[in-house]
This record gives sequence, structure tokens and C-alpha cells, in this order.
Amino acid sequence: MAFYKNACTSIVSTIFIILIWTKVADSTGIGVNWGTISLHRLSPTTVVDLLKENNIKKVKLFDADPGSLRALMGTGIEVIIGIPNDLLETISSSTAASDLWVAHNVSRYVGKGGINLKYIAVGNEPFLTSYSGQYQSYVMPALTNIQQSLAKANLGGLVKLVVPCNADAYESTLPSQGTFRSELMQTMTQLVAFLNTNGSPFMVNIYPFLSLYGNSDFPQDYAFFEGSTHPVTDGPNVYYNAFDGNYDTLVSALSKLGYGQMPIVIGEVGWPTDGAPGANLTAARAFNQGLIYHVLRNTGTPLRPGVPPMDIYLFGLLDEGAKSVLPGNFERHWGIFSFDGQAKYALNLGLGNKLLKEARNVEYLPSRWCVANPSRDLSGVANHFKLACTVADCSTLNYGGSCNDIGVKGNISYAFNSYYQITKQNSQSCDFDGLGMITFLDPSIGECRFLVGVTEYSKSIGCGLDDRWAGGSLLIIWAVWIFMKQ
Repeated sequence: MAFYKNACTSIVSTIFIILIWTKVADSTGIGVNWGTISLHRLSPTTVVDLLKENNIKKVKLFDADPGSLRALMGTGIEVIIGIPNDLLETISSSTAASDLWVAHNVSRYVGKGGINLKYIAVGNEPFLTSYSGQYQSYVMPALTNIQQSLAKANLGGLVKLVVPCNADAYESTLPSQGTFRSELMQTMTQLVAFLNTNGSPFMVNIYPFLSLYGNSDFPQDYAFFEGSTHPVTDGPNVYYNAFDGNYDTLVSALSKLGYGQMPIVIGEVGWPTDGAPGANLTAARAFNQGLIYHVLRNTGTPLRPGVPPMDIYLFGLLDEGAKSVLPGNFERHWGIFSFDGQAKYALNLGLGNKLLKEARNVEYLPSRWCVANPSRDLSGVANHFKLACTVADCSTLNYGGSCNDIGVKGNISYAFNSYYQITKQNSQSCDFDGLGMITFLDPSIGECRFLVGVTEYSKSIGCGLDDRWAGGSLLIIWAVWIFMKQ
């Protein structure tokens, strides 16, 4: 009887744990950001298969890329699509433009067998301080027009609107004193009222890495989730990690506007693996795993005990080798997977798999590389090196990068190969006036990986233009806007 009693106790305990985790999973979803500004892009179907393999049921896009949306149709995966900032002025000025955007990027993809569209992100961090108010006046009119266009399309009750905000939209030295920036106060008051009326959450992007990267005095352990020797004391509350402190600063800012209970979604959060000091595999794993465990414990924060974020979206799913490096070389290395869908480190997303499952059946180019010709004088290589790194991604060669210490010839070879691979290994692209040569021996050195490109999917890139032309509708919208202004 003791055996059966112990067995029953064990079963009950197991069921209890499963129920607890199910409840947590229901209250806090773990999703990913799927960016596509890549020099070596996997086919959308391969990426969607990768999502399904890892039980990822929430994905956030930065545009309304038709290929991505077609691949997501019928999967049941919750989708967020985005309206790029460059479209806000047009959509805010013309209901005809917003109607067209909804018709081209929403109506054609929803319905039976379509995508499971959860939110439309109107803009992406439009209040960022570096934009100097460029998009601020367009946000509320754009929201209003898109909401009306959704209603016309009988989608008003199906899809919610959000505005992903950078954490610099609010400020304070202590979480309890959080307030929105003074120049944003009127807009934010209107925004949160709109979100509340329409049952939408407040979406914010929180990046402790950027706090650490931009401030040499920032305590390193405070950026992670294992406790800090430099906690922040705020009255009766003590903060042991930057995420909770930042989150509660937003809670305070919302409370001051009368919306202290507004649901919050973390639109972006993550840690890069390359391109800067502190951006490495060990730190990225420690942060992302710590974040996931922290959120799924359901403990909440001092100002919202027992109430974690509604959802969090890790940034990002894949590395994006064509992103701008103006913020830093790390911008191209946020993925939990490399560009080809290979897991960078062990990570338990809390979604059923203990480890990440990698992309299957990825079609690579042949195993060959372009390197510096050892028999040639490389003294005249500077212009060739500059050309290669202007077109290709050489961000890992810079200070703090994984290829920073491979030597001058190694740097040249890395640049040559990066250029060679994005040309789909065109033999002429490895010439460099005779300074380059093709090799069949992998020149990778230690942690510095000389990549081989993929053949699966071709999408022209150029300064992110494709994100702004998503859905093939920008030209039409622009023409309508010009017509309306005449």
C-alpha cells in the first residue's frame, strides 16, 4: 500500500506541477521577433517549420512581408505584423491609404485557413529620442485611421493595435518615480486612453544590454537575473535586476496617467552574441535563460507582485547580417539562432523542449571559401577590404567581436569570404585583382566562423528598403496620398 500511496502522491505532484506550468504558460507567452534584414535569408517555410519545431506559438514581424505571412497561414501561430515608421505620415494623412494598407496586408491573409493575427504594431519605437519627434505627431492619427479601416473590413473586433515603445519613452532615477518624458506627455495620455478603450496592452522594448553597453558605471550583475551586489532600493522595494526596475518604472508612469493596471507586453528583449564587449554566447544564454525562468516563475515585480508581463517576445529569432550598425556592431547578432537556423547555445524556452531544435534541410552553397592569396603582396588590399566590408557583414572583426584577434591576413580573408558568399560564390567575386583565392579547406579559426551561404531564399536588400515596401502596397499608398494632397 505504501508503494501505491507514494506512487499516487508522485502522480498528484506531477499533475500539480503540470497545472502550475500550464497556468503560467497561459498567462505569459514566450514569443520571438522574426526580422528579415539578412544577407543570407532562409525561406519563410523553413523559418515557420523552425518555429513549429520549437513550439513557438507567438511571432512578431516588423512589416507585412507576403512570403512570411503566406508561410504562417494555417499554422495557428499568433502573429504581430508591423507598419514601418516611414508609412506613418502617409497613413495618418489619408483614410484611403489606411484602407489600402489593411486590404493589402490584413484582409487578404485572415479568415479561414489564414494567419492568426493578434496585433498590428503601428510604428516601431516611433518616440525614440534619436528621432527628435519626427514621427510623434503621426502616431495617434495613424492609429485612428487604421482602427477605422479595420472596422470597415469587419476586423475591428478581431485585431488589436499596439505601438511598440522604446524604454526611453519614460524616465526616472527610481522605479516609483517613473514618468513619461515631458514632451511625450500629451501623446502618451492619448495613446494609453486609446489602448484602454480598445482592449490593447502597452508594448515596450526593454534592453538591459544597452544600459550596460552605454554606461561604464552600470553594475554588470544588475543586468542579469542571478542577484546583484548593487541592488536598487526604492522605499520598501528592492530591485535586484534591471529588467524589473525598468518594468516598474513603466508601471509608475502608467499609474500617473490613471492606468496602473494596464496589461504590458514586452515587444523586444534579448542579448546579442557578438560585435561588442559583453556580447557573447555565455552572456546571451545567461540573460535569456534567466529572463525566461524569471517570468515563468509568475512572481511579477515589486509594483505588480504575481502579475508578470502578458507576453514577452525575445529579440530575435535569427541573426540579421544586413541591419544598420549605427547603434553598434552587435545589432547584427541578436538571434538565438544563427542566420541559417542553427542554435547558438543551449536554451530552454519553457515551451516543452529542453533545448532548441535547429532548422532542418537547410540548403547550403558548396563547402568552399574565398581567402587571401598567401603568395601575393597584400599591401594594396585596403580598397578591396573596404569594398567587401561595405557590402558584406564584417561586424565580428571589430573590437569585442569573435573574429577580432585573427590577425591582418585573417581579417582580409574573412572580408573576402563574406563578400564571396553573398554573391552566391560567383568565382569573379573572389578575384580582388588576384589577391583572393578559393579554398576547399574551412578557414574558420577558433570561435571565428567563416560562413558558407544558403541557397534557399533570395530577397533583395538595401538599407532595409524591403521592410518599408512590405506587401507591395507602399507605392499605391504613396500615390493615393499624393493625389489626396493635390
